[in-house]
Amino acid sequence: MTAISLWHAIGGARRERPPVDGTVDADLAVIGGGFAGLSTALHAAEKGLSVIVLEAEIIAWGATGRNAGFVVPNFAKRDPDDIIAELGMERGEQLVRFASDSAKLVFDLIHRHAIDCQAHQSGWIQPAHSAAALAKVRSRAAQWARRGRPAVVMDAAETADVTGARGYAGSWTDCSGGLLDPVAYARGLADAAEAASARIFERSPVTAITHANDGYRLTTATGSVRAGKVFIATNAYGADLQPGLARTYIPLRVFQIATEPLPAEVRERLLPGNQSVSDTRRNLFTFRFDAENRLISGGMHIFSPGAATRVPRTIHRRLAEKLDLKAIPPIAHAWSGMAAVEPDFLPHLVDLGPGLIAGFACNGRGIALTTALGREIAAWACGTPGAALPIPFAPPSEIPFHGLVRHAPNMLLPWSILRDRLDERGTS
Repeated sequence: MTAISLWHAIGGARRERPPVDGTVDADLAVIGGGFAGLSTALHAAEKGLSVIVLEAEIIAWGATGRNAGFVVPNFAKRDPDDIIAELGMERGEQLVRFASDSAKLVFDLIHRHAIDCQAHQSGWIQPAHSAAALAKVRSRAAQWARRGRPAVVMDAAETADVTGARGYAGSWTDCSGGLLDPVAYARGLADAAEAASARIFERSPVTAITHANDGYRLTTATGSVRAGKVFIATNAYGADLQPGLARTYIPLRVFQIATEPLPAEVRERLLPGNQSVSDTRRNLFTFRFDAENRLISGGMHIFSPGAATRVPRTIHRRLAEKLDLKAIPPIAHAWSGMAAVEPDFLPHLVDLGPGLIAGFACNGRGIALTTALGREIAAWACGTPGAALPIPFAPPSEIPFHGLVRHAPNMLLPWSILRDRLDERGTS
């Protein structure tokens, strides 16, 4: 069992990019070589800007290379109607459109740049674990369908046939979603950005950002970058770059596993349409397959000590139980990564000063929403005011009692598990 992500393990040889050397200049400097940073670099370079990407490790080293590869064009825990009620009709509809078009953007980029990343626009399914959850699922699907999305509701029998998982009350699916290999996708974005004239430097951690008359200077161990504008695209992996930035979101460590390939006769029963699944439980249950029929799923931990071995075993047992796998193949890969979560479960742009911006908290919807975020940041770099972008934009707002709140998702996990079980039994 390997400790690196499945995607890095199967990714094969990669092209090394050198650290930045000496002083270089750009219109836009992007800190972070994940989906958000690479999409920004590609879109900004295509608009004619000179762009430099500084990655502290290698392309897709952070959350980009550690997720499950789901392409989901909506929000975690938030629906269009309540977003509009909170933000107002104009701003709310802007944000909803931003999300609803995000999966199409991902698959369009893959097609346009011929990115080989096991991409399948086969749909994303959200099964309901209880009758109450099914009512919410139906409402959610209706809200997206009213906005032209390919949202389809399925009953219990249809859900069982499509997923192979029994016991769900029903589900909805967004047919524009899908799945891919995230590391291969990120590498493809990097190649496309460079083909558009962006420059990418690996192993170039930024140690300081200082204001200069003509913009900003970014310092690394081997060189520096002068840029008119800077986008911090590190998500939960680079919050020390600006004071207080780490206290604007909740860091969440998520574990993933991939089994050895399943036998063909078992694989045919589960997700024959090759969709991705994440259900409505508070203790989220997810699963999908890769091209070699490895079964992939994720989960959280309650106590950190020993989590690296304990949590993958728990996820493995849960897969066997929920999917009725009496002879589940052993774990082949187990890894973890950090996500950034906002209390309102919406993506946010943080205004750090003239020409300096950070993007955070796609809340588990990283591939689709961060790719779309890159397109918006490119518009900002070309002169669109931050306040005119569809994503909430404001100065840093620290979460009260952050030192305690940051542990809440893990501390509340046992209670979430209990509530899920009560829901399934119809007692809550």
